[in-house]
Amino acid sequence: MEFNLVQTIAIYALPVIFAITLHEAAHGYVARHFGDMTAYRLGRISLNPLRHIDLVGTVVVPLVILVMSKLVGGTGVLFGWAKPVPVNYHALRRPKRDMLWVAAAGPGANLAMALAWMAMLRAVLEMPGSSFYAPLAEMARAGIYVNLILMVLNLLPLLPLDGGRILASLLPGPAAVTFMRLEPLGFPILLVLLVTNLLGTMLLPVIAASLQVMSDISGISIFDLIPMNFLGG
Repeated sequence: MEFNLVQTIAIYALPVIFAITLHEAAHGYVARHFGDMTAYRLGRISLNPLRHIDLVGTVVVPLVILVMSKLVGGTGVLFGWAKPVPVNYHALRRPKRDMLWVAAAGPGANLAMALAWMAMLRAVLEMPGSSFYAPLAEMARAGIYVNLILMVLNLLPLLPLDGGRILASLLPGPAAVTFMRLEPLGFPILLVLLVTNLLGTMLLPVIAASLQVMSDISGISIFDLIPMNFLGG
């Protein structure tokens, strides 16, 4: 079943909102658990999407990529960002160790959501007359794909991404300090990777492997896990 542009945007809206909201809230919850109350005091430990949505990063950029992908084709990477939850790493009880868990919480939340959407997809596919529920099945596929993209993207070992924080936590002290000084270069590097399509080249094989694992776990064909209307898929 083919979906037009408006239908595709509607299908992706809820998965994207859930993905960015729970990702950011997870950082705040784990930071509070380890002693940093910054996000809590600012009201950012919340499941209210409005507290996390960045107009440009959460709405405009993903929407432009989605529209362009429908019109002219794309790389397969839905890129965007939310307002980062503020974390004062010095307020953590054991800053270097706890930084790893705070950073890992976001991708961990995305993995949990991808699995939840997978369970929903399996339930929908097993319903009698499942073709009637095609939009719901496509939303579940979108939820899987969006969360896998956010998980894999954020695990790149590049500051200020979560993978960069995790790497900084694992590096010896002097090396970690040197690495963290490179943070101002992180976003420009990420933009270059996106514009040159290198980002898709790096991420898509990992996403494909993740989909294969999910297919093995769920018994759902890998082709049934891939969104039909996502970037020409």
